[in-house]
Amino acid sequence: MKMARHFPHRARLGIVALRVIIAVDMFTITRLPLARSLPLHYSSCSALPKPRSKSKPSFCPLSSFCLLPRYPKSTTTPISASSSSSCAAPLSSMASGDTNPLLQDFDFPPFDVVEAEHVRPGIRELLRILENDLVELERTVEPTWPKLVEPLERIMDRLYVVWGIVNHLKAVKDSPELRAAIEEIQPEKVKFQLRLGQSKPIYEAFKTIRNSSSWESLNDAQKRIVDGQIKEAILNGVALEDEQREKFNEIEQELEKLSQKFSENVLDATKRFEKLITDKKEIDGLPSTALGLAAQTALSKGHENASAENGPWVITLDAPSFLPVMQHARNRSLREEIYRAYVSRASSGDLDNTPIIGQILKLRLEKAKLLGYNNYAEVSLALKMASVDRAEELLEKLRSASWDHAVQDMEDLRTFAKDSGALEANELTHWDINFWSERLRESKYDINEEELRPYFALPKVMDGLFSLAKKLFNINIEPADGLAPVWNNDVRFYCVKDSSGSPVAYFYFDPYSRPSEKRGGAWMDEVFSRSRVLARKGPVRLPIAHMVCNQTPPVGDKPSLMTFREVETVFHEFGHALQHMLTKQDEGLVAGIRGIEWDAVELPSQFMENWCYHRDTLLRIAKHYETGESLPEEVYLKLLAAKTFRAGSLSLRQIRFASVDLELHTKYVPGGTLSISDIDRHVGEKTQVIPPLPEDRFLCSFSHIFAGGYAAGYYSYKWAEVLSADAFSAFEDAGLDDDKAIIETGHRFRETILALGGGQSPLEVFVAFRGREPSPEPLLRHNGLLPAITSA
Repeated sequence: MKMARHFPHRARLGIVALRVIIAVDMFTITRLPLARSLPLHYSSCSALPKPRSKSKPSFCPLSSFCLLPRYPKSTTTPISASSSSSCAAPLSSMASGDTNPLLQDFDFPPFDVVEAEHVRPGIRELLRILENDLVELERTVEPTWPKLVEPLERIMDRLYVVWGIVNHLKAVKDSPELRAAIEEIQPEKVKFQLRLGQSKPIYEAFKTIRNSSSWESLNDAQKRIVDGQIKEAILNGVALEDEQREKFNEIEQELEKLSQKFSENVLDATKRFEKLITDKKEIDGLPSTALGLAAQTALSKGHENASAENGPWVITLDAPSFLPVMQHARNRSLREEIYRAYVSRASSGDLDNTPIIGQILKLRLEKAKLLGYNNYAEVSLALKMASVDRAEELLEKLRSASWDHAVQDMEDLRTFAKDSGALEANELTHWDINFWSERLRESKYDINEEELRPYFALPKVMDGLFSLAKKLFNINIEPADGLAPVWNNDVRFYCVKDSSGSPVAYFYFDPYSRPSEKRGGAWMDEVFSRSRVLARKGPVRLPIAHMVCNQTPPVGDKPSLMTFREVETVFHEFGHALQHMLTKQDEGLVAGIRGIEWDAVELPSQFMENWCYHRDTLLRIAKHYETGESLPEEVYLKLLAAKTFRAGSLSLRQIRFASVDLELHTKYVPGGTLSISDIDRHVGEKTQVIPPLPEDRFLCSFSHIFAGGYAAGYYSYKWAEVLSADAFSAFEDAGLDDDKAIIETGHRFRETILALGGGQSPLEVFVAFRGREPSPEPLLRHNGLLPAITSA
């Protein structure tokens, strides 16, 4: 996984969006947990998952990919479904009659014209309208679908769509003016969310449905909605009265502010660090792509005539700049400087997140107590598949299974470094690990990741990904640039069509790193969800997603040449998008990624990563960008062999993140005997072969749990790996070299995992696909702990 792109806290609200984040570790994508045995205590949870924001896209197979068209500006006239474009547009339900683009009638969000000046008046007017709608709903509410659920969905969706535009722009096009506008208006937005989430007339109406004689006549999705709304309301504080409710609401407001500030501090701290280098000897070992990016950065900072060959070069803490230094720079002192800067981000001065962490944990505990729970982890897992005990059991089994492997990984590095004549061989430390790991990997498997970049040009990768989607799920993905406004000229827009040529969904793809305005990491989020209620033309409103990555941008006249890890990231995010876009669930509150338990939501994303190692898929995307030559067969076999390289170390690192998350949300008590640092050190003793530096403040940039939806939920990545590995094993069982079997199994995957959304429990959906409950065996085998099957 990768290390952190994150989002402000949102008040718990039934359909508040799910943003899937891929955790960006500073060094590598970690997706290989080790285990001897796994606790498979999966249960069918009747509740809807905790609302969240998900957080990830695709590319056109055109050689002119980097030659983007000039996109049209939004106008007050919406693009209609009768547009001449072959991809008919879905329709939103925004009210017209206002010049503010946030309040206009639009088919696709006006990302290109929304400015900071529109946020305050636009959101205030929206909240006024929605408050009137809510008052009317409460006055006329009846315990029926048309009189309760449908008007509620309209209110909730409209808030999500419009606020989603603002929040998305902050993530990809940040500015001081936009921050100020959001900071001012956010309390009013949270106040309305709490007002809606604590509505007793709505809560009582849902309870009446639940206890009525008509309950059994509801379908599974409708029952999930009712149960979920009841439990969400309780966790929103609907049962609290007077002073307790007032205190609860104060906590929610403050948590929103703190999470927003935490995220901004991480972004600003990352942007603030720059290392100007004028002597090429200082960056000896950096590959040409890294040198080109560093020179391009220098040019953007005003260093005229900067070039990859002669410099000057600027190194930043943004992943495409930071990672090559840690992996390839022979200058050990440079690696140390960059590493220390990275692990101490947002931990001092005006950007210090340390006090914010303390306040967030304190307030979450207070919130849990108000709701009648012992700790915040119990609140978080109340709506997940796992319990606290089962999550901890999983992590401990993985930790104990990984530890010896990680210790051996370290010994192998020391031995290799010593044999290579490294002076630091006997005292390898954190800024040496990735450098010597890359050298050992190159030696052991004869693979140099940088030398593979020319084989992974973004247009060709996306061409192969779309071909795979067509084969597995019988869909066609076509460029639709110009149909929808975009926020940056690098953003692509696509139309997803079924086998008959009819559009079923759309998505945006924002692939490149932009450190000056865009948060790091990779994520997917919804723009619109599929919905019967919100349809205006046709039977349903079509879903729209956006996928955001931070990979290496094109340098000079070369396309974006990707690392294999970046390829995996795109496949991962596309898996999330597929679940949102290919849903067949028409109940908008549980369509696509909505309503899926948090610890099951990584199933389709991690599932898609497996195809990066599938021979036919990989050789289809791996074409040299200049010669068209395919990746040599022997190199593919080496990539396959290296799949589990240092798996123990990589798994242990993710277990550290998940463990410290749970420990902080179960064991930490403000003013108690254990400080936040004590808990971090305690977890580190069990999960880090090399003790952390005294100045290591990784928690200060751990946005997943302090500014995102993963608080007491980071374990979900590991929990879902059991599901995703087993799901992929269905294709292995069918035969990965049998096209007919793959197509049949892909159809079954689409009709269950991708189609059913949150309308059924994840366990039921999994059993519908696999024919049985999950097994840990495929995960163990994929991680090299069981004999691999022979089929490629």
